[in-house]
Amino acid sequence: MSCNYAEGLSPYEDKGVLGIPEKFDSIEKLNEKCKILAELIETSKHIVVHTGAGISTTAGIPDFRGPNGVWTLEKKGKKPSINISFTDAKPTKTHMILKNLVECNKVQYIISQNIDGLHLKSGLPRKYLSELHGNMFIDECNLCKKQFVRSSPVETVGKKCSGVPCASAHAGGRPCRGRLYDGVLDWEHSLPENDLLMAEWHSSVADLSICLGTTLQIVPSGNLPLDTVKYGGKLVICNLQPTKHDNKADLVINYYVDDVLEKVMDIMKIEIPQHNEGDNLLIKAETSIIDWTISRKDVLEMEKIFKAKCKGVKKKRVLIKKRNITDVNKNDDNTKMMKLEADDKDLSNTKEILAF
Repeated sequence: MSCNYAEGLSPYEDKGVLGIPEKFDSIEKLNEKCKILAELIETSKHIVVHTGAGISTTAGIPDFRGPNGVWTLEKKGKKPSINISFTDAKPTKTHMILKNLVECNKVQYIISQNIDGLHLKSGLPRKYLSELHGNMFIDECNLCKKQFVRSSPVETVGKKCSGVPCASAHAGGRPCRGRLYDGVLDWEHSLPENDLLMAEWHSSVADLSICLGTTLQIVPSGNLPLDTVKYGGKLVICNLQPTKHDNKADLVINYYVDDVLEKVMDIMKIEIPQHNEGDNLLIKAETSIIDWTISRKDVLEMEKIFKAKCKGVKKKRVLIKKRNITDVNKNDDNTKMMKLEADDKDLSNTKEILAF
């Protein structure tokens, strides 16, 4: 079952703020915000989407910190009542919409904190995806660091060795004496280098970051959207619970992610594709070796783009000043935040440590 992943992690006390009540925009306000989001997507040139556990709940995989999340219930001595296996879980409407937006060149990159493999199952190419916390359907070599798709979820978590020899030679690469291990991170493991680099670079060059189904409590992934803001881009957050970066966002939507994206696609007149098992690499992995390693060529290309736009450009610290809400949020009790920019003279490097 999918919540067994959480049980397989090492004991850890600080799991963030749990069980914050969910909030919902009115339908009128939701419709207006979806129009704004659609316009932002249409007018932006480099869009990065940050995905969290909230985009997989409609697939039957519980989140972690929601009112019925794995860790929220764990604190009460309970377990989620809905808990489908990673094998049986299918990509949600959100997964399929994101894949289509990538294919339409509306979205340039997706940064995921999820280990459920649903982006992989949707058919989203590795070229457009960073998996910061690993993937239950991926093995990784401890020497050459190549990754390979599995047809079934790993039996362990926390980078434990399976003893199976590296499959590099069978995938057309050089023979390697390494052994495969699960690529799912445990507490305080270092994030995969190329996934993190690609995530940082894309977030920095993006003129729009969209956060879907994440409370942004995980470090460093939860802070990556701020790189977009610090380099002058816009930030949109769509989540049922408040996040620690709501006051830095240009638009906050409190509603179900599937419904939000469905409305946005309707406004943009883009069809929502159905999941096609023919795109599922897990099925192909039953009979052949599928390489899931980030291409070195893609890393070098993105590094060049990042340096061309951001090298020598000072990041800006975003200061927050409350003001009365206008337009969309006119009748809301919340306050919209106005961003004031100041030179950031003391920005430390983001810690490459997983802290759920």
